[in-house]
Amino acid sequence: MTLPTMLPHGRDEVLQWCRAVDEGPWSSLAVPERVAYTSHSMTVQLAAAAALTERVRLWTTIVVLPSHNAVRMAKDLASVDQLSDGRLTVGVGVGGREQDYRAVSAPFTRRWQRLDDQVATMRATWAGTPPEPDLDPIGPPPVQAGGPPLVAGAIGPKATARAARWAAGIDDGTAIANPDAEALAEVATRVRAAWREAGRTDEPHLSTSIWYALGDNAETRLRTYAFDYLKIFGPEIAEAIADTATVHSPKALRTAVETVKAAGFHELFLVPTTTDPQELPRTREALGI
Repeated sequence: MTLPTMLPHGRDEVLQWCRAVDEGPWSSLAVPERVAYTSHSMTVQLAAAAALTERVRLWTTIVVLPSHNAVRMAKDLASVDQLSDGRLTVGVGVGGREQDYRAVSAPFTRRWQRLDDQVATMRATWAGTPPEPDLDPIGPPPVQAGGPPLVAGAIGPKATARAARWAAGIDDGTAIANPDAEALAEVATRVRAAWREAGRTDEPHLSTSIWYALGDNAETRLRTYAFDYLKIFGPEIAEAIADTATVHSPKALRTAVETVKAAGFHELFLVPTTTDPQELPRTREALGI
């Protein structure tokens, strides 16, 4: 389950969502990131979730790492790993919105190479290597040995091949509006092939996310959410993709879950399009869990 990070909300919603998700049966609680949007700060919500939960695993879906200082982000994420007692998995990627980079005065160029370099910097920081020889190591140390697992938010063959050098898996974003069985199966095949070509024998973790809505006015709410989220790319693109968002009934949600599972994915992040905590019991009822 994903927190409704992208929607305006306050303390009460955060408390209710975190506690209800932690009660189960969810495997993970995810926090996404955008800057030039109505969204809450990812690291702030992640820290709150770490303190408000005991069981569920925490995920970032995803940190747009090249828009951050890698040492500062390593420190923040190690702090969350401490607060959660080692329950953090870190999804990282480059994002696709130049506006988010501009908002924090970060360069948009060479972001893939910078991502690779920053991953190495974060791991060195977590291992206790000072960023400069005359500086002290950056704490706190993460609870998880070597730092939290890193999953790449990668789409396409080149990004997947790069990720195979350092990631524990791939968080694919192509299913967000309407999961397609054939497309997801192709992603799974491509990722596993990239792992083999990189000389790896471990199974890559495969995850993806979908927007969904249940209850009154679900279809309108889902498509409005999708349009608002994507309008940064222009109204025509936003409307075209929003019109394909189909997961707005219990049956459609069950079908989406089975589609992702059948494609060989290990985890599916549900992205709510409301801050109403009652979406959680509606979701459990729809899925029979």
